[in-house]
Amino acid sequence: MIKTDILIIGAGPTGLFTVFEAGLLKLKCHLIDALPQPGGQCSEIYPKKPIYDIPAFTEILAGDLVDNLMDQIKPFEPGFTLGERAETLDKQEDGSYIVTTNKGTQHQAPVVVIAGGLGSFEPRKPPIENIVDFEDKGVAYIIKDPEVYRNKKVVIAGGGDSALDWAIFLAEVASEVSLVHRRNEFRGALDSVEKASELAKLGKIKLFTEAEVRKLYGDENLEAVVIKHNDPEKGETYLEVDNFIPLFGLSPKLGPIGEWGLEIEKNAIMVNNSKDYQTNLPGVFAIGDVNTYEGKLKLILSGFHEAAVMCQYAYQIINPGKRYVMKYTTVGGVEGFDGTKKEAKKEVVQSIA
Repeated sequence: MIKTDILIIGAGPTGLFTVFEAGLLKLKCHLIDALPQPGGQCSEIYPKKPIYDIPAFTEILAGDLVDNLMDQIKPFEPGFTLGERAETLDKQEDGSYIVTTNKGTQHQAPVVVIAGGLGSFEPRKPPIENIVDFEDKGVAYIIKDPEVYRNKKVVIAGGGDSALDWAIFLAEVASEVSLVHRRNEFRGALDSVEKASELAKLGKIKLFTEAEVRKLYGDENLEAVVIKHNDPEKGETYLEVDNFIPLFGLSPKLGPIGEWGLEIEKNAIMVNNSKDYQTNLPGVFAIGDVNTYEGKLKLILSGFHEAAVMCQYAYQIINPGKRYVMKYTTVGGVEGFDGTKKEAKKEVVQSIA
């Protein structure tokens, strides 16, 4: 039995930052994640994708963000159960919870924090008859390492931010990038739409709108795609390609967590955002993309904020009746469980005789 102060389900950025905020309060954390490494989607799906809305970073790769968070929490010595999925939640007589994984590992804590991002997820696949035949043979639904596509002919399908961003990024990596969208209007950020349009004018991206990839050809590996245009006069376009990447988003599923008696709305966990991000189960919190409330913004920085607020209330559950006076890290520094101490250098400005 693994015992801890705060048990965190999900080791993505929000879950990792929770360790830091809890550590400042001298609370120990243990994290469970179904993936074999920390980082969540940032590590598994787009480690080489740049993120632009992290404060103080004009740009940071998703994988580097995870590395930085791991360095930040190292002094607080968190525990990890990786490659296992949280299956059951059982409340004990003392008010604590036991969470058991699909491999039978048991964890006990007075506070459980669900920071599972989108939960478990599956890519939304286009209705192409033989697409499964070419999976991992030229067809991929996520991009982990863009270097795989260097000097390759790539077709990306989709009209959201992910399709636009990767088309823009791979324009400088692949030998040829084609972007296919079934409509004229894109759903992505205006800046990304403008960049893709400019690259199309420069000939760095082949843009096919009001069109869809309908057929795939190849022997063992993908060799070509057929794009069908909505305009009958344009008919079909045959393209020789090395890779086809349909980016139609992910279909999120809460999995076993959805059976824990939590209040669910549209596949997200309802929380009390006016106070502490607690769920309808006392001592169980939900933070990050997995939760929902009026005005919710699914941003990493929102998850960071929710983690900081949640930890203050978790402290009261773990230490009933004990008052905690919050100190700024600029004043109190950061004292790790490993004996390390980080604090501002104290300089004497003027001595008193």
